[in-house]
Amino acid sequence: MKIDLNLFTVFEAIYTEGSLTKAAERLNLTQPAVSHALSRLRDKVDDPLFTRHGHKMRPTAAAQKLFPEIQQALAQLNYALQTAHQFDPSTANKTYTIAMRNMIEATLLTPVLKKLEQEAPGIQIASVIMDRKETDAKLASGELDFVVDVLLPTKADIQQQKLIEDDLIVLTNKDHFKSASMSKQDYVDAKHILVSSRPSGPDLVDYAVNELDFKRNISLRCQHYFSACQVANNSNFMLTMPRAYGMVLAKQFDNLSVFPMPFKASNFDIYLYWHKKQTDNPVNSWFRLLIESAINDENLLKPAI
Repeated sequence: MKIDLNLFTVFEAIYTEGSLTKAAERLNLTQPAVSHALSRLRDKVDDPLFTRHGHKMRPTAAAQKLFPEIQQALAQLNYALQTAHQFDPSTANKTYTIAMRNMIEATLLTPVLKKLEQEAPGIQIASVIMDRKETDAKLASGELDFVVDVLLPTKADIQQQKLIEDDLIVLTNKDHFKSASMSKQDYVDAKHILVSSRPSGPDLVDYAVNELDFKRNISLRCQHYFSACQVANNSNFMLTMPRAYGMVLAKQFDNLSVFPMPFKASNFDIYLYWHKKQTDNPVNSWFRLLIESAINDENLLKPAI
């Protein structure tokens, strides 16, 4: 039985997206084209493959059985195409798509791009935002090459590597806090800025200090660390944030002092994620090494204060 391999690509997109519309957007096709391809595949396998439940397309038992085999086959084909010619970074023309938050983006992009300019000037980076719940599916489908984020719960087929062992620092206004060091009591007595995109609830700092015997006096809740730095630079509010990004931002302001945390708190480590099918792919493994090298060059793994 002859079959169009493009039908499997459509099947994989519908399965991971759970929607004909989203599958069409991902494949850059019209929804009628995706529906037609699904219809052809249904005829080939003599099974509906997906049934509609509200706005979702739910896979049948046959589709669930087919999915891992089809996904593995597509990965093998993609790997064969990528390695058909030996990968040479110096002449390669490729775009790596990486999901990361703006805080991580501000920390990593400059050292990575500096390294690329030296070793692979034809390589491009596409930094995108995504819902963390989609990590497994997006990496498995190949829509994302990598994810850079905090420690996430992932499936067994998602590989990870710690990139940055990040701790927390405190930023204060030089005129309002003139001490050469900071005590725990100084920290407890201060007015604090909480940074979170959520309208309520704790931020990452609260999780890091949740085992201590005090709560911070939150005087401002805002959405972005840059805005928080502007406030700290011009007020008596303290800002606690991850060191790597904090050192990047502190350079943009002329009235900020940087202090280590005056007590022990949990780290805020950053990890690189990729799908295990890409582990031995030279295109993937080369870039993992490049990121690691860029981080080492910038001393992001070492305390900067």
